[in-house]
Order: sequence, then C-alpha cells, then structure tokens
Amino acid sequence: MSAEISLTVNGEPRRIAAGATVADLVAALGLDPRKVAVERNAEIAPRSTLGDIVLGDGDVLEIVHFVGGGDHQTMTDPDTWAPDTWTVAGRTFRSRLIVGTGKYKDFAQNAAAVEASGAEIVTVAVRRVNVSDPKAPMLTDFIDPKKITYLPNTAGCFTAEEAIRTLRLAREAGGWDLVKLEVLGEARTLYPDMRETLKATETLAKEGFLPMVYCVDDPIAAKQLESAGAVAVMPLGAPIGSGLGIQNRVTIRLIVEGAGVPVLVDAGVGTASDAAVAMELGCDGVLMNTAIAEAKDPVRMARAMRLAVEAGREAYRSGRMQTRKYADPSSPLAGLI
Repeated sequence: MSAEISLTVNGEPRRIAAGATVADLVAALGLDPRKVAVERNAEIAPRSTLGDIVLGDGDVLEIVHFVGGGDHQTMTDPDTWAPDTWTVAGRTFRSRLIVGTGKYKDFAQNAAAVEASGAEIVTVAVRRVNVSDPKAPMLTDFIDPKKITYLPNTAGCFTAEEAIRTLRLAREAGGWDLVKLEVLGEARTLYPDMRETLKATETLAKEGFLPMVYCVDDPIAAKQLESAGAVAVMPLGAPIGSGLGIQNRVTIRLIVEGAGVPVLVDAGVGTASDAAVAMELGCDGVLMNTAIAEAKDPVRMARAMRLAVEAGREAYRSGRMQTRKYADPSSPLAGLI
C-alpha cells in the first residue's frame, strides 16, 4: 500500500498519496483548474505551477471560486437615444448599472436578470469550492466572464487583512485586477470600517489592484480613498439590503462635486425611483443586488432599474429647472378672454 499524507482542504480533513502535487489534488477532486484558485498554507499557488508544487503532510489548502453573491441587448440603433459611456481605470462601459449575483433562487434567474438589466459588470463573491460536489453548477456556467465583467468583491470581510487575502485569491482565480473593496465594521448595520478600508485600499493599490471602494457617504472620506488609490468611490445610499433609498442627497452631491474618480451609489436602493435619484445627483452609476433579487419579479425589476438609471442620467445631463417657492404659470396670463 502506498504511503499517504494528511491534508486540510477547505476546512475538511483529506488524505492523498505521498508525492502528489496540487494539480493531482485538484484533479482528484474533479475540479477544473481553470475555474478555481488555490491557496496553500496561506500563500497563493499560481495556476501555472500547480503541477510543480508537491504537497506535504499537514498542508492546509483553500480552493475557491466565484459565487453569486450571455450577451445582452443594448440600444445601438443610431436613430434611437443611447446612454453616454463612462470610464473607470481606463475601461469604458455603456451601462451605468452594476448588479450583484446573490439572493436569486438559482443561477438561471440570475442570468436572466443580468440580461434584462443591460449590466456589463456584475459583482461576485469569492467562496470555497464545494469539494464534496465538484460537478455542482457554478456562476461561470451561466454568466460568461468573457462577455460580462466580473467584479470580485470582499463581501463578509471585517478586516483589511481578510479583504486583501480574498482579492489575492480572486486575482489568481480569474486574473481580475479591477475589484470591489468593502471592509465592514460590524454585522448589524454592515457599515464600512473606514480605517480598515483605507488601509486595505493603500495595500491593494500598491499591489497593482484597481479598487472600487464601498464607503460611508462622507466627502472627506471619499477624497482620502481617492488619494489612497481608489479608482472609484462607492458611498452607501442607505444600509446594505435595506431598500430605504438615498437618505442623504446632500453628501452624495458633495462627493460627486469633489471627486476626481467615478462615484457610484452602492447599497440601499429599493426601487427604480431611488436609482433615478442617484443618477440625477450626478453619480456615474449605481450598484444594486437586493432590490432586484428580492423583487417578486426580478427580471421585470431589472428592466425597470435599467430604464431608471438611463432616465436619471438623461435628466442630469438635461439640467433640471430651478425650484421655486411659488407657482409659475406655464401659459401667459396676458390676453385672457
């Protein structure tokens, strides 16, 4: 009988033949090495070297992929109105709506909602692969990362160290450097811990990441993040998943006016009018998940959000009328019969 060694894989004890490599382990688990990232003893195992890394007794491995946390139609007819583009970190997009990939009943519904929304970017969470069922469907089977930009995020991270480690794995899994950073302060409000967020932003920027950063609706904090290397700032409109809408239009407007990078409202949107308000304030875009995923008809709501973002942007570009304290008639009063 050949000798075996003991490993811990995604928190579970496993055994494998002595002399086996990381590639042998991935194959034994029935996983596609192109769709996962591997961390061995808290260090990234580059995909190109999996066949060269020999496993040792007692090694601890984490194997992760992207989870929810097709091409889509766009308005390209030159005779119809089309939204203007926006750019982040040198990458240009038509849609100003970014959607999440969590809380849907299944991946198929998620994919249908993404298509209806017209979104070109989706946020994805990095989670352990289910090594007990390696053939289980993955998000990448339904939403093609070659057609839709994946924005790996650090949902659920409460320290800078956790967030940085997560995004290093994300880059190994898919090669993405454009990422969404969020470092939460505590579980009840899911408000960001700005001290840890700033620390993580500085480290990630130095390592070549392009962090789009979830933050409090504070114009001073937004400028500090920009100075630290954030390629976009993403102030909350209200607590994550609350659906309360934008609670402080003044600070969002001040962030927009002072920013040298794109500003996107992230969190708190509940319905289409909330998305329109964000765009009317001059934001470059809106990120949402729960507002679509928890609607009674997510696909229809995704379509509504798309239209709301486009309408809000057009209203902002149009330059709205000034507000007045009293009525001002649309028709002249002179010459009445």
